[in-house]
Amino acid sequence: MKSVQIKNKKATFNYEILDKLIAGIVLKGTEIKSIRNGKANLNEAFCTIINNELFIKGMHISPYEFGTHENHEPKADRKLLLNKKELRKWDAKTQEKGLTIVPLRLFITEKGYAKIEIGLAKGKKTHDKREALKKKDSDRELARIKARKF
Repeated sequence: MKSVQIKNKKATFNYEILDKLIAGIVLKGTEIKSIRNGKANLNEAFCTIINNELFIKGMHISPYEFGTHENHEPKADRKLLLNKKELRKWDAKTQEKGLTIVPLRLFITEKGYAKIEIGLAKGKKTHDKREALKKKDSDRELARIKARKF
């Protein structure tokens, strides 16, 4: 079985990640088949807590190409499975400190289950984003110089 790693590249650019957790995700049959084919997108996705349950909204999973009329809705809200203690802790942090929960990566485990890595995040200001880009460019330049010397 091939490895599936779908990453949210915008998350680390727009947010400073303070804490990470791995959560299970409730899916239908056609959704898991599309994810195994790598047909999912986390770029516009975010997590929200409703009635003491964590949901991911805005995650796009393309319809399964061999599905019938029973195929899933691409942008449906999907429930995430977390420990109640962890969920209460993160709920308190998001309400008091203005933090948010963002999906970082979607992957398939060795047993074939879909899991999602979520992060407790704080939004970056524009100047922080510029600093991150400058650091990335300087790191790339250093790597180039080191590669030339050897």
